[in-house]
Amino acid sequence: MSKFIAKPATTLSGELKIPGDKSISHRSIILGSLSEGVTKVSGFLEGDDALSTLKAFQAMGVKIEREDDNVTIHGVGIHGLKKPEKPLDLGNSGTSIRLMSGILAAQAFDSELVGDESLSKRPMGRVISPLKDMGAVIHSNDDRPPLKITGGQSLKGIHYDLPVASAQVKSCVLLAGLYADGDTCVTEPAPTRDHTERMLKGLGYDVRVNDNQMCLTGGGKLSATTIQVPSDISSAAFFMVAACIAPKSDITLMGVNINPTRTGVIDILKLMGANLMLSNEREIGGELLADIRIKSSELKGIQIPKALVPLAIDEFPAVFIAASCAQGETILTGAKELRVKESDRIQVMADGLDILGVKNKVLDDGIKIQGSEFKEPTSIIESHHDHRISMSFAVASLRCAYPIEINGVDNVMTSFPNFVDLANSAGMDITEV
Repeated sequence: MSKFIAKPATTLSGELKIPGDKSISHRSIILGSLSEGVTKVSGFLEGDDALSTLKAFQAMGVKIEREDDNVTIHGVGIHGLKKPEKPLDLGNSGTSIRLMSGILAAQAFDSELVGDESLSKRPMGRVISPLKDMGAVIHSNDDRPPLKITGGQSLKGIHYDLPVASAQVKSCVLLAGLYADGDTCVTEPAPTRDHTERMLKGLGYDVRVNDNQMCLTGGGKLSATTIQVPSDISSAAFFMVAACIAPKSDITLMGVNINPTRTGVIDILKLMGANLMLSNEREIGGELLADIRIKSSELKGIQIPKALVPLAIDEFPAVFIAASCAQGETILTGAKELRVKESDRIQVMADGLDILGVKNKVLDDGIKIQGSEFKEPTSIIESHHDHRISMSFAVASLRCAYPIEINGVDNVMTSFPNFVDLANSAGMDITEV
């Protein structure tokens, strides 16, 4: 187990390049592998999660070459995957196991998906249920990994209403729909990230989007293309919050993904009074990018609009740190999904805030946080091996007069391998021991 020691710091400055978007990196490997021809990817996130997806497709016979963040995928087509010799180990990656379930449910061969201790506790019933409706045969450990998928099934298209807004479940069903007989449609109760639909279209597959419903017809093909992965807004969120709360800050985050299904964190921080501006907005490969400049801000507590919750679901640990430094109370509701991430992010963040002396009240589907000064930590903060918890409390060092120790930071490698180096280059003081 590794640990962060984040010492007090007050200044943040510079132009920073955040690593590539994790969601898009996953999908570039998955859809590039199923395409016909050679797909070239630049800006690929070299984190453990995305590499788990890459290795899984290599294990199914796809030739994938990687040089730093440039990846070349020799696609095998929709029906070209081969049976892996052993279970596919997806590490800590919930995105990998949920999206790949949809594809593997339609293959001619049997497969098994496994993961680390954390992934093995995460609920998979939300993808198993619709896949079984389509004709898949999947065995699990009480709706948790490992997942054993029986090959040779003929899938049929379904019209599926998502019970909760989830891009992973939506993507899983749509990917299974590539192989299904007839139309597959997914209706979502609130907008979720739409990278799967955008990339399918970019690879030449017809996806019909009508308000909150996405439909496709099985039996088509994907054509290889070139993909540039923008910087990940979820990773950028730590530095947005850091710059807002640091007494002396002025940073610019270059080329960040501002896909409208992902910008909830920007909207929330602006509502809180963040000194945040977007510039140089452009579109590359169907995705929107911008440079984001953030300066020291006087934040105020807010009631977070429920409509923004699905658009910022991964960024809330960082937002909780912003709320702790704001004037007044911040209230989040409608975020029960946070309880089934890499950790119970509501409770784990509340426990850490308690250690820093921040008043909070845990709700069934959210939290109330009263802005206040960070006190001397009463103990080491436990991240429960959740990368976003680890990085969020490291950011708190910009407003804490005492060192903050955070246990179990090893999984930062899953999404942001150079977090410590980048943070220290901008003025923070984090040591990994």
